[in-house]
Amino acid sequence: MHNLLRKICADREHRDAENDLRGASLRGNTKDGGVTTLEPAILSLIIALFVGAASGYLGSLMVLEKMALVGDALSHVALPGLAIGFLFNFNPFIGGFAFLFASAVMIWYVQRITRLSFEALVGAAFTLALAIGIILLQTDPEALFEALFGNITTVILWDAVAAAVISVAAILLTRVIYKKLVLAMISEDLAISKGIDVAKTNLLYLFLVCTVVAVGIKIVGTLLVGFLVVVPAIAARTLSSDMLKYALFSTVFGAASAFSGVFFASYFSLPPGPIVVFSGIIIFAITIVANWRLKLTR
Repeated sequence: MHNLLRKICADREHRDAENDLRGASLRGNTKDGGVTTLEPAILSLIIALFVGAASGYLGSLMVLEKMALVGDALSHVALPGLAIGFLFNFNPFIGGFAFLFASAVMIWYVQRITRLSFEALVGAAFTLALAIGIILLQTDPEALFEALFGNITTVILWDAVAAAVISVAAILLTRVIYKKLVLAMISEDLAISKGIDVAKTNLLYLFLVCTVVAVGIKIVGTLLVGFLVVVPAIAARTLSSDMLKYALFSTVFGAASAFSGVFFASYFSLPPGPIVVFSGIIIFAITIVANWRLKLTR
């Protein structure tokens, strides 16, 4: 693993010219032919805004259900699908979503028939997926680095449009089932007595989470995209006294974390994933201090 990381770092040195362009993109430099490098930066910011908002909103339910670590681990399951996409020259994020959702459905089904905890099954699946993905991409360290930590230099208009549509759809559909999911968390028997199909509702929610995570991989990478599902929600929880504020703050903090992280990553020519994490942690720290000083959730 140490040699692999050294090889990744060596390959990254050959991309200095590309990184310089990416760092200059927000400063308004231009490419040959008059096409500005501002375009991929703006498109990346659009993706970050929508994906961050959707991740925060969906993540609010994940944290309520005390499955924050599941949300983080689930994102790693996409790595083999990404690897297959890189190896066979088709969109790796389609492969990532397909593998992620297929694995999630399998985990959901095994959990229903075995009654093993969802957390335990996801933990087993994510470590296996991570191992498979690293083995598949060991001959292409640059692709592995991109899959793990994200890449905003190759974003095109279609990526931004797809991210916006998918994120808005995920938020709207989650809003429809939000109260049903909360009721099922409180009491599954009570939810069933109200005519709610808990299994199908949970499966739909799982599908929406997988969709948003797959889109977020483009800018944050598989190792860190789970952060957007978890930290904005726990930051919101420190300030919220009711469910409406909690869901709203989760959405806003998710969007702010992703947008500011991608902005500074583009400006300083850094991998976007880690900078998004730093931005989110700063927001989380601010909410803790604000709650401590103002006693917002006494």
